[in-house]
Amino acid sequence: MEDIFFMDLASLIFWIIAVVLVAAALVVVGQRNIVHSALALVVVFAMASGIFLLLNAEFIAIVQILIYAGAVTILILFALMLTRIAGQRVTNPNARPLAMAVALVVSALVGLGIIFAATVSQFAQSAPAAQLLQGTVCSLPSNNVIAIGQLLYSPSCYSYVLPFEIATVVLLVAIVGAIVISREEE
Repeated sequence: MEDIFFMDLASLIFWIIAVVLVAAALVVVGQRNIVHSALALVVVFAMASGIFLLLNAEFIAIVQILIYAGAVTILILFALMLTRIAGQRVTNPNARPLAMAVALVVSALVGLGIIFAATVSQFAQSAPAAQLLQGTVCSLPSNNVIAIGQLLYSPSCYSYVLPFEIATVVLLVAIVGAIVISREEE
């Protein structure tokens, strides 16, 4: 019974990172000043990088810091600077109590859908966990970079090319949107 109250150091660090990540994410969506939301987004990206470090995915953690916490956040801040928000006290008009309640309900439904898909659904696992651990389905190399390359582009195992390309299109749309917003206000 005493084992329930004690956890190893990795679990403790995970829970600290997870609590900070969720709190920072709530600040991102709930802050009425959009610049403060963008700065809280840096904390979210840094904490996500910490979780990747705990999973022994050092390469993804470094990319998370360089690309997201660095480049994407700077892009967001530049887009905010290009849109003239000076003199406005409330720069995030969507951070209203009703919008927050709707966002909470939608987030809860999405979270329940993810939990359902990962646990109960017939498509929850593409292969039994025992086969994945034994390496009979798709053996993953010990090197993180090689494993990422095989996961992204392998025609025989799992292929994440489509989600990867969709993410690049989403980033392109964000850049074009920032340019359109800055052009409309001139």
